Amino acid sequence: MKSIQTKKTSLATLKYILVACLLVFFGCETDDTQTVATFTQLTMSDEFDTNGAPDSSIWGFDIGTGENGWGNQELQYYTDRPENVKVQNGILLITANQESFEGSNYTSARLITKDKFEQRYGRFEARIRLPYGQGIWPAFWMLGADIDDNPWPGAGEIDIMEYRGQNPTILVGSVHGPGYSGGQAISKEYTLTNDRFDTGFHVFGIEWGPEYINFYVDDVLYNQITPEDVTGTWVFDKPFFILMNLAVGGTFVGSPNAETEFPQTMLVDYVRVYEYNELN
Repeated sequence: MKSIQTKKTSLATLKYILVACLLVFFGCETDDTQTVATFTQLTMSDEFDTNGAPDSSIWGFDIGTGENGWGNQELQYYTDRPENVKVQNGILLITANQESFEGSNYTSARLITKDKFEQRYGRFEARIRLPYGQGIWPAFWMLGADIDDNPWPGAGEIDIMEYRGQNPTILVGSVHGPGYSGGQAISKEYTLTNDRFDTGFHVFGIEWGPEYINFYVDDVLYNQITPEDVTGTWVFDKPFFILMNLAVGGTFVGSPNAETEFPQTMLVDYVRVYEYNELN
């Protein structure tokens, strides 16, 4: 079993001029107040280099259908079976299958670091190849670690990457909190030019510090959210834990149709978290 790593790793320092150039081409609503940070201290890493079940010192599972399809009318039953989640050849495979299981017509998996790893601020990133198809809904996201005592949306949610399988060039980054949750989340789309997210791996990440969350795709900064951008209370100054899942159906994507092929698999090369450090 791998343990959480605390050694330093190399990460290119973001330069002010690079960020300025990115903002010119990709834009942010608050581009005149960008916060630039550098993150070099690795606090958690899973490189998925051991075949079999995911590392239980890092990952747990949500099992079942949740309440009202995890609150989104999703159609899958989440399991921890190898048919739905396993590490193979250096890659974490999260697979959605069309099958009759425990009263549901689809199965998949939802991994969480709750009660195993949580952190306030820093860089959170994963290198992922996404699946494809109407009704396919992969996500890499975070919830406030106090969610048991502070139910959603009060605990806060950071969606590093959400994606509709029927739109393979577009992803969404969002935050949810009291007064801006669900359909009122603070969100921005990112469109991949001359490529698709299901044909290769891409790095999805946030850099998060006091009063800002920067959203990245392959180190392209495409959005920053600050307390001035939300329409309620800012709840992002406390530890959050990580989730990765592959949903089928639900309010965000709609149901699969006759053209949706199964199985569909979300391939994760690594997940890495770095400690927050302000660039002086």
